[in-house]
Amino acid sequence: MSDTSRRSELTRRRLLAASAAASAAALALRLGLGGPSGTAHVQDTDWAAAPDMTKAKERAAEIVTYGIPDDWANYGEVFKAFQASLGVVGGKHTDTDMSSLEEITKFDAEKSNPVAQVADIGMLWGRVAEEKAVVPAYLPPNAESLPEGYKAVDGGWVATFAGVPAFVVNTDVVTTLPATWADLLKPEFKGKIGSAGDPRTSGTAQATLLAWTYAAGGDSTNLEPGVEFSKQIIQSYNPADASLDLLAKGEIVLWMRYDFNCAAAVNELKEKGINAQVVIPGVSVYAPSAIMANRYNASKVDSTKMLLDYVLGDEAAALFAKFGARPIKYVLGQIELPEEARANWLPDEDYAEVVVIEDFTGIDAEAITTLWDEDVLGG
Repeated sequence: MSDTSRRSELTRRRLLAASAAASAAALALRLGLGGPSGTAHVQDTDWAAAPDMTKAKERAAEIVTYGIPDDWANYGEVFKAFQASLGVVGGKHTDTDMSSLEEITKFDAEKSNPVAQVADIGMLWGRVAEEKAVVPAYLPPNAESLPEGYKAVDGGWVATFAGVPAFVVNTDVVTTLPATWADLLKPEFKGKIGSAGDPRTSGTAQATLLAWTYAAGGDSTNLEPGVEFSKQIIQSYNPADASLDLLAKGEIVLWMRYDFNCAAAVNELKEKGINAQVVIPGVSVYAPSAIMANRYNASKVDSTKMLLDYVLGDEAAALFAKFGARPIKYVLGQIELPEEARANWLPDEDYAEVVVIEDFTGIDAEAITTLWDEDVLGG
C-alpha cells in the first residue's frame, strides 16, 4: 500500500471508529439514557423569578463550566469581568473541556448531583439540549432582540458570538497559499490537512460542514453539496489529531478552525519563530456559539440568570471582540463596537463573501450525524 493510500485508509478507520462512539452517544441521548433514574429534578419555578442579586454574588465566586476554557474566545476575561460586576473579589473559574454532545449528555447524567453551571455549545446543538430537557425555561432580558433560531424556543441557551470557519497555514512550508475550500483538494495537500473535528459531536465541525455547503452552492436547506465535498476532503486529512505542535512541525500544513482560533495560532507560532497566516476561504459562514444553562444546578440559578444576560451585553461583547470573536449582536447589526475592540480583527474585506444564516431552525444536528454516517463515511 502506498503512503497516500495508507493515510486515506487510516483516516477512514479513525473516522469510522469515532462514528461508532458518536452514534452510541447520540442514541443514548435520544433514548434518555445515561443519567440516574428516579432523581429529583429542579422545579421550573426556580427559574421563573427575577435573579436575587445577593444570592447571585454569593454563587458567582466560582464558575464551573464544560467546554469553556479561559482561552475560548476570551471567556476567562469575560468571567472575571462578570464576577467583578457583581462585586466578587478573587473569583475562580474551573472548566472541563468537552464536545457539545458530551456536555448535553453530562448535564443529563449528573442531574441528581450537578457540577457545571453552564456550557458552550455549537448553536445547532441547542435543539438537542431542549429535546433532552437539560436546559431551563429561562431567557435573559438581553435575549429579547435575538431572532428565532438564535435562542432557545422556551429558554435555556442563547447565541453569544460567531466564529467563521477558516484555516491557518504554515507558510514556512506552504509557499502558495490556498485561497478557497476547493484549493484544499489539490494533490499537494493530501494527508496534510488538520480537520475541524467530527460533525457528529462537534459544533465547530458542523459549522465547517455548513461553510463547505455554501461554498459548493448549497444552503441551510440543501446540505448535499457540502456532503459531496466532505467525501473528498476527508481523504486529505492527516490521521493524527490536529494540534499546534503538528502544524509547527509541518506534519500538517494547515488546520481548519474558527478565524479567531486561527489568529491565536498565528501568534503562538510566531513566538516559536514559525511563520503562519490565516485564510478566510472566500465563501464561509458566521457560525454562532451558544451558552447553555444547566437546568439542574439549583444552587447557581441566580448567578446563571445574570451570566446569561451579561454575555449578551456591551461589556462582554467588547471582550469577545478583543480576542477576535464577533459578538452575535454585532453580526446581526444590532450593536456597534469601539475601534479598539476590533483592533485584533482581520481586514473586513476578507469577510466579503461570508454568509449570515438568517434561519438556523431548519438545520438539525442529528440529521447531520446521519448524513455523515450514511452518506459521507458510508457513501
